[in-house]
Amino acid sequence: MAKRFNSKFTYLSPVWYDLKSQGSSLILEGRHNADKGWMSELRMRGDALVLPRVVLEAFPSELLRKKKQRDKAIDLIVKECKEMEYDGIVLESWSRWAAYGILHDPSLRNMALNFIKQLGRSLHSVRSIRNPEKQLQLVYVIGPPQSDKLQQHDFGPEDLQSLSDAVDGFSLMTYDFSSPNNPGPNAPMNWIRFVLQLLLGSTGNNAQRLAPKIFLGINFYGNDFVLPGGSGGGAIIGRDYLSLLEEHRPLLQWEKNSGEHFFVYSDHNNVRHAVFYPSLMSIYMRLEEARSWGTGISIWEIGQGLDYFFDLL
Repeated sequence: MAKRFNSKFTYLSPVWYDLKSQGSSLILEGRHNADKGWMSELRMRGDALVLPRVVLEAFPSELLRKKKQRDKAIDLIVKECKEMEYDGIVLESWSRWAAYGILHDPSLRNMALNFIKQLGRSLHSVRSIRNPEKQLQLVYVIGPPQSDKLQQHDFGPEDLQSLSDAVDGFSLMTYDFSSPNNPGPNAPMNWIRFVLQLLLGSTGNNAQRLAPKIFLGINFYGNDFVLPGGSGGGAIIGRDYLSLLEEHRPLLQWEKNSGEHFFVYSDHNNVRHAVFYPSLMSIYMRLEEARSWGTGISIWEIGQGLDYFFDLL
């Protein structure tokens, strides 16, 4: 998909790397996942930048408190970008820091923000080997705030402004709104608007400058939930969706409030399921919402959708 639709993308981010603690040191794992042949073919077909995802799994209190560890982490990332001729990275760390309780400590939270800034400055100080006129890029993954009363672990508008000079884009995970315990739409439109309003609405005159750095998350996967809630279910991708349509011939329904299509079916054990999966209409509405705010989009993930989804991009 990446090679076929290369011209439609600014960045492509293969999920290849993990930065982990190893004793008292750090190790960047994942080079064995890197496919240089794929990158070479990709670059012959278009100009999309390759920014592999790096998940920061190192023990956060050690990493953030110790300058030697912070410098080592950044050195490993920058060195890998140079040696593998990447155009930068997509960093995922906020959700893991939240899980460790790091973001509830004001001092550690500030250290976390400063680490991202330091990484951004270090990447920006290096020119891309493939595009010498461009500096290495940093895209940072952020989760959506859960309520308008921001918690310590939420990534909020002040964080967005604080990091805006060091980060080239923020991949906003506006999906996974529902779960097997609470079946429903993947990303209701009113929730998406709420998140964008929360992040950008209070930034005043900076909103126009910050909006293009937000990449509104659009899911190309769906969910097959067992009814009633709490009974199971989980994510499905395009081929699963097509199989369900072929087998059950369900009636597609439009859920106006969420702006998503869904259908209900009963399996061979007469257990009812609700399936929410993107459609051209649901994707179009989210693209229009992004356009109205002046944001970009990020897709999770391109191989999980149906081919004709790309007609809208």
